[in-house]
Amino acid sequence: MIKSIIMKTLDINSNFLALEEKDSNYKDSKIAILSVPYEHTVSYGGGTAKGPEAILKASHFVEFYDDEFDKEVCFEQGISTLESLSFNNLKDKEALDYIADNVRALLNDDKFVITLGGEHTISSAPIKAHYEKYPNMSILQFDAHSDLREEYQDNPYSHASIMARVKDFFPANRITQLGIRALCIEESVFIKENKVNTFFASAVRTKKHGDNWVENLVNTLNNEVYVTFDVDFFDPSIMPSTGTPEPDGFLYSETIDVFREMKRQGKKIIGFDVVELAPDERTYHPDLLTARLIYKMLNFCF
Repeated sequence: MIKSIIMKTLDINSNFLALEEKDSNYKDSKIAILSVPYEHTVSYGGGTAKGPEAILKASHFVEFYDDEFDKEVCFEQGISTLESLSFNNLKDKEALDYIADNVRALLNDDKFVITLGGEHTISSAPIKAHYEKYPNMSILQFDAHSDLREEYQDNPYSHASIMARVKDFFPANRITQLGIRALCIEESVFIKENKVNTFFASAVRTKKHGDNWVENLVNTLNNEVYVTFDVDFFDPSIMPSTGTPEPDGFLYSETIDVFREMKRQGKKIIGFDVVELAPDERTYHPDLLTARLIYKMLNFCF
């Protein structure tokens, strides 16, 4: 049985950016943040269930003003942070259906939805809900792993199979992946046979996509884009707090260049999720990096 949809919002003490009620109430906010602390299939390091709370806590130290855009998007649009979803005994497909129902409800209220994970498994749910509303959209996946295994550890709903579940209902040739540097040969075969637009880290570093690889990547996208962002996309030097950190990752500045090019080409981000932060109390900069990334992305969305 699917649980009821929750629309209760968090207050200034625990919401994103520590916003006052006038800038964070559900009715007047264009943006809605949904925390999804789901962790069921992690295979190496754990702790992703604590990711959403750590992001919200760290966001209290993110500045409202963005010098690049000369604006405070949080006050212009309003950001409502919803009470975290609770899963109890829900897992796999039932958990994903529950998440999708909540995202659909937010989209039906004309909200711009940000979903915070939790493990990457959760992303297929908001992707499916957005695809129902935006049938011409592309997906841009920032990730160290292609996540196209049909199943992993006997579970088709593993965090290592999220894009395999997405391709069950979404055209594979409308998926663009950036930063991939860890995959099995079966995933490589699938990418080639189904024309997934995969920009491997090694190909970017060796300039196989040319000096203008950012422009070439953005050229693969339709005008409406859903972004799924696994923080293990970043290099472990700046993002150690994730379940499976991989060397040869990307830095913050070159990541933001992708969004700058999307803006330049007139691509519209219609929603996004950020997943796989596994906070470590001994080092807090990855939490702040993730919170800052989310707010920076919002400046490109509006």
